[in-house]
Amino acid sequence: APAAPKAPAAPTPPATPSQPEDKPQAAKQVSGGYVTPIVRKLAREKGVDISTLKGSGVGGRIRREDVLAAAQKPQTAPAAAPEVPAAPLPPIEPAQERGKTEKLSRMRQTIAKHMMNSLASTAQLTTVVEVDVTRIANLRARAKDSFAQREGTKLSFLPFFVKAAVEALKAHPKINSRVNDETNEVTYFDHENVGIAVDSEKGLMVPVIKNCGDLTIAAIARKINELAAKVRDGSISIDEMSGGTFSITNTGSRGALFDTPVVNYPEEAILGLGTIVRRPMVVKDSEGNDTIAVRSLVYLALSYDHRLIDGADAARYLTTVKKRLEEGDFSAEVGL
Repeated sequence: APAAPKAPAAPTPPATPSQPEDKPQAAKQVSGGYVTPIVRKLAREKGVDISTLKGSGVGGRIRREDVLAAAQKPQTAPAAAPEVPAAPLPPIEPAQERGKTEKLSRMRQTIAKHMMNSLASTAQLTTVVEVDVTRIANLRARAKDSFAQREGTKLSFLPFFVKAAVEALKAHPKINSRVNDETNEVTYFDHENVGIAVDSEKGLMVPVIKNCGDLTIAAIARKINELAAKVRDGSISIDEMSGGTFSITNTGSRGALFDTPVVNYPEEAILGLGTIVRRPMVVKDSEGNDTIAVRSLVYLALSYDHRLIDGADAARYLTTVKKRLEEGDFSAEVGL
């Protein structure tokens, strides 16, 4: 018998846009990288990690609004490192003089009378400048070991300041002078006898380096250390304590930024040195542009008798000292 005619094939149904089994792959596509370039750029600008976002668009698509919302949320701060507890400070022991009444020592009485006489006899004023001593600090760090072996004495910062100060005295004679109150005359010295204030158990004493303007940094360093040792062991002589024409006091050795020292009467001026500190400051780079750098800085304070020395005179003297310290080359004098 003839075969029965085949029934026409049923039409193929149109494919649905998304079959259930395809959904996981589609979601992965969206969350893994289906982000428009504009949204990616926005995320980079806002510092948002796209991989951490859950899109609110069709099929989980990440939209511009999702990035902006994530950018507004506070970022989780990294956990701070545990703070190391500070070591306990030892208790401050009260001094033995606390609660006592005693008579001033003869040395202290002499110092007191001398200071009051200085203030009563002169019109004192103080001018301060800031000096960049970074070059000197670097030079000293390189030279101090070989200097000590060669010269037999330590190289501190003080000899550099003394050297610059006495060189400037030669150019500014008012600072190295003496006024005669009886004759109303002023004498400008042709030598620089520099007194160096030394802190001792008995009180402040000022031994004098004679003809200091003729000495090298090495000779100044030896003389400072020699005189300071004599003051502290009590072997200093009267001659070594007299004849000064100008004085320098280093209060920075005890951490003071600067002070306003009292003139060592009958001298006309005294230079106070502050402590050297590391601070950021504006400097010029090799191309002449302003930049910030960490430098070694110190304050120099000049107290002087305003009867003879004006503020402009003091400023000119300090500017000369400042220029010598900042621009001078001391390498040959310290053996480099």
